[in-house]
Amino acid sequence: MSWLLATPLALPFLTGVVAFLLRGRPAGRWISVAGNVALLAAAGLLMARVLQSGVIAGQMGGWPAPFGITLVADYLSAVMVVITAITALAVAVYALSDIGARAEKLGYHALFNFLIGGVTGAFLTGDLFNLYVWFEVMLISSFGLLVLGGRREQIDGGVKYVTLNLISTILFLSGIGLLYGMTGTLNMADLAGRVAAHENQGLITVVAMLFMIAFGVKAAVFPLFFWLPASYHTPAFSVSAVFAGLLTKVGVYALIRLFTLVFTGDTGFTHHILLWVAGLTMVTGVLGAAAQTDIRKILSFHIVSQIGYMIMGLALYTPFAVAGAVFYLVHHIIVKANLFLIAGVADRVAGSTALARIGGLYKSAPLLAVLFLIPAFSLAGFPPLSGFWAKYVLVAAALEVQGWIIAAVALLVGLLTIYSMTKIWAEAFWKAHPDGRDPTLAQLDPGVRRRLLLPVGALAALTLVIGFYPEPFVTFAKDAAAQLLDPTAYVVAVLGDPS
Repeated sequence: MSWLLATPLALPFLTGVVAFLLRGRPAGRWISVAGNVALLAAAGLLMARVLQSGVIAGQMGGWPAPFGITLVADYLSAVMVVITAITALAVAVYALSDIGARAEKLGYHALFNFLIGGVTGAFLTGDLFNLYVWFEVMLISSFGLLVLGGRREQIDGGVKYVTLNLISTILFLSGIGLLYGMTGTLNMADLAGRVAAHENQGLITVVAMLFMIAFGVKAAVFPLFFWLPASYHTPAFSVSAVFAGLLTKVGVYALIRLFTLVFTGDTGFTHHILLWVAGLTMVTGVLGAAAQTDIRKILSFHIVSQIGYMIMGLALYTPFAVAGAVFYLVHHIIVKANLFLIAGVADRVAGSTALARIGGLYKSAPLLAVLFLIPAFSLAGFPPLSGFWAKYVLVAAALEVQGWIIAAVALLVGLLTIYSMTKIWAEAFWKAHPDGRDPTLAQLDPGVRRRLLLPVGALAALTLVIGFYPEPFVTFAKDAAAQLLDPTAYVVAVLGDPS
């Protein structure tokens, strides 16, 4: 099994090294695309094996768990690797026409692929110290991408981004040290048993709160989210798209993994806090979005609000609710990355993403208008798109446990999301351009136009597929939730059957 687990991890780094050696040449950008095609194929093979065999694990270097480096893939890990590969390929193709020659010479394609490698490693690792290592790989490469170009607003956003993430790293390392001192292990499967058997469960809960805060910063939950809207609107659109789609989801994934596998002894306390965090994250994010007048700033705040839905599923901690969180993760990565890509096309055609300075896109670029409506309506939860089913599952799960308030908050935030998407539609697409221009897609070079619209169309099509044929995706999410809430198969795959 080891090669199946290691291949999706090794490919982005190999691609990044080759892209760096070829930086500034046309071959460098195409190597990035080819590497991500290979990553998607490897992720597909891994998913097929997980669907066939259940949880699979590999011990790197032949060192047995819990002493060596363990890679593990269950349903949640495998689907996150697949969706990472899909997003990476879409952004790699888009970047062919979005990233300029100077950024390529500075190493954009290498940094991009190193970031994808870090994200993939975080999804596949089986121990906490290596999760920290992959977080650092992500932080270094994402900071490089964020400040690539050296504009003042990029540096300002990058400093805010890296400062708060370094604080998160300190909290994470502190939690790792305390947990290791208490249990003598950092292997997550081994921790599941040792934490449950520890004599001081009160101290375990304190350590759990350290991890909650550390991962909460990564996930951009309330009140730790302000670094995200301060930075995500500053880099190239390709960078914004991959950040929006993937980076905060690694924090959400880490919360789901640890608070279903390791920290389950005091769910009445920890998950109640998570429920409050979820509601406040939804509300503050959507209100922030409603106050913005730039497409990327609106979308950045909506990342925050939508993270609240995922945390809501974890906090409710029922099989149906956790399934809703898994479904929402997959849906949101596709939709949010696509909206940032569409913002880039709008900027290229109309000249800006500031709503007051653009307009007329519905009349002059109807294809772009349709491509915007699909992910925008999905984000807002219009039936029968993917966002509707994601919200439906979560609200239904809340009502099952009489969570009337959090269900009402989720529905209200959905309505306010419609307001924000409608504002973008009215200003960017419906009203006339303030300069009297007719911004059309035809003004773009045909090759540029194809490379910008192909990934946008592919992600929109995937949103439609999930929306119109939700049953297999919901079933998969339920199976993933069952694995998370009963981690026996995960523990046995890593440590072996004790019998």
